[in-house]
Amino acid sequence: MFRKKRQQDGADGDLTGNDPATDGPHGDEPDGDEELASASAAAAPARGDRRGGPHDVTEVDDPSGGGARVDLGGLWLPGRPGLEVRIEADQETSEVVAVTLVLGDSALQVQPFAAPRSEGIWDDVRTEIRSGITQQGGTVDEVEGPLGTELRTRVPVRAGDGSQQVQPARFVGVDGPRWFLRGVVTGQAAVDPGVDAELVALFRDVIVVRGADPMAPRDPIPLRLPPSASDPAEELAEPESPGAGSAADLKPFERGPEITEIH
Repeated sequence: MFRKKRQQDGADGDLTGNDPATDGPHGDEPDGDEELASASAAAAPARGDRRGGPHDVTEVDDPSGGGARVDLGGLWLPGRPGLEVRIEADQETSEVVAVTLVLGDSALQVQPFAAPRSEGIWDDVRTEIRSGITQQGGTVDEVEGPLGTELRTRVPVRAGDGSQQVQPARFVGVDGPRWFLRGVVTGQAAVDPGVDAELVALFRDVIVVRGADPMAPRDPIPLRLPPSASDPAEELAEPESPGAGSAADLKPFERGPEITEIH
């Protein structure tokens, strides 16, 4: 189920879950308290509708899903029949930096990052991704997709035979409580959004574990190998996968790992 790959270089809506710092027992509150609560909710920053997921670990009773999810530290990943999980590790530090879920002819790379408590970062990240794509001579369309606002990109790349080709990719993102989860869709689902239902369901089924440790915004939330996987520092074969990516050349974050190429 698991494969590992080295990294070559060093919306508005109701948010589920309660914040223990601000939420207490409610019951039948007086009208004045209800009005104050409504005013506070209206003033809260818009983060998108996450009622369908992905969720914060505090928002679910059992992050393991009864054994259906895999614990990677900062993420609990869902399982599916036929799903291949590829762990991507930094070559120098052996730290896990991203995870790619391969299903059929499509792939979804997911990475969790820390975010400010008071606001999301997806709006800013989209601007940075757009800038990086256009600097490479690519094109970017911002559209509303099943996960909210996303970027659909096409970047010129040189194939193994030396010919010039165009690499499509879709960038999706969701802001959560003090975290941001980014996804990069490649393969068939990048060119035909009509076949992305399973990848969207996978993305929504991810559980993010932000942790209580202080982290700078955009720092990657630490990931780790599951107990059944081997040391990522071992010499690895490079498996083929759908959607090799010029996305590897983008650095939409000032800190944290760049998007790695999937072979």
